Amino acid sequence: MSRGCTELSEWKIDARMVCSKPVGAMSALKKSSSPCPLRVLPLLFAGFLSCLPAIVAQSPASLASVPKPADIPQLWKQWIGEYGSLISHSATTFGPVYALSEQNGAIWILQREDKAEEITYKPVEKFALNQPPPTDPAHGLRLHRDASGDNRILVMGDVGYAKITPDFDARAQVLIAPLRPVAELRAEALRSSPPRENGTFRKPELVELTALDPAIHLDIRYATSNDFLGTPVYTQARAFLQRPAADALVRALHKLEPLGYGLLIHDAYRPWYVTKIFWDATPPEGKIFVADPKEGSRHNRGCAVDLTLYGLATGKPIEMPGTYDEMSPRSFPNYPGGTSLQRWHRDLLRRAMESEGFTVYDHEWWHFDYKDWREYPILNFKFEDLHSGQGLSSAH
Repeated sequence: MSRGCTELSEWKIDARMVCSKPVGAMSALKKSSSPCPLRVLPLLFAGFLSCLPAIVAQSPASLASVPKPADIPQLWKQWIGEYGSLISHSATTFGPVYALSEQNGAIWILQREDKAEEITYKPVEKFALNQPPPTDPAHGLRLHRDASGDNRILVMGDVGYAKITPDFDARAQVLIAPLRPVAELRAEALRSSPPRENGTFRKPELVELTALDPAIHLDIRYATSNDFLGTPVYTQARAFLQRPAADALVRALHKLEPLGYGLLIHDAYRPWYVTKIFWDATPPEGKIFVADPKEGSRHNRGCAVDLTLYGLATGKPIEMPGTYDEMSPRSFPNYPGGTSLQRWHRDLLRRAMESEGFTVYDHEWWHFDYKDWREYPILNFKFEDLHSGQGLSSAH
């Protein structure tokens, strides 16, 4: 154990992602008010052109240009995560929060500090990966399980902090207590109408993703009770995207397959009424993770997809630094915790998707928006009102 921690500087996450209105909930028609001098436009355009070949020509080998790190021993892996105290029935923490992570072949204890403009993860302790976790009470810092054996505890001095983030293979999502019963919210949402939009939009052409490639698998959590509300919201486990976005998704998949990975879809096109259910059910502190129905979401336009990787050899999902739909900083695409291998897989997914015109959402490593999302209207077709023929879907 090292107390100097001079090998690792602070990691910082822009706290405006936590405090501000999420990018995904902003109006599709809203434009920046920041002026751009005309004299710099040629330089910006030239810079874009110089990067274009690299963007277009991404190959499987270039996606994995960074060597794949080894996994860490299970003896340590079971302790990876964040520790602190949660307000009952919410994802809100109080008091100190610590993250146990692996970086460069060493285990680090990081202290999370939520500041006005950023979230900082400051290293406070370091352990050798080839040594067992500290469990001796004589240590000022140690790890142990409670009397039930179910809860893992990080002890700092004489204060214990429980593990507050779920394990990768935990079935249950991080649940929130809905502000009102979901059945009541559903009935109200189905009686409501999406916001009116001005402008000209492309004609929707939703495509059912499973018809495009057998390596696209589904795990539609919102059609099950294994979602953040603890109850099914979708009536069917299906996934759709607008045709150009769906074609781009398949191209990203074909770059990942030679590396041994397929794509596991959690969500894609989302009827507007479901967005309203999510918004109305979520407490204020969790609203950065859901879109405002007054604006609509990119999921409603059929141009956003929630997904992860799975191993082609095993068929099992790949571990990431945080779990799907987790309402914590572990969901941010630049979160510094987890293990090197988990971050490598997260970044591989991002490179593959970005190479085909998708952009990761600032709050969620699993959420990607297709570049043409502004060109499509907000849709409210229920899944049961979509029929499939040769992969194409349209409303009855």
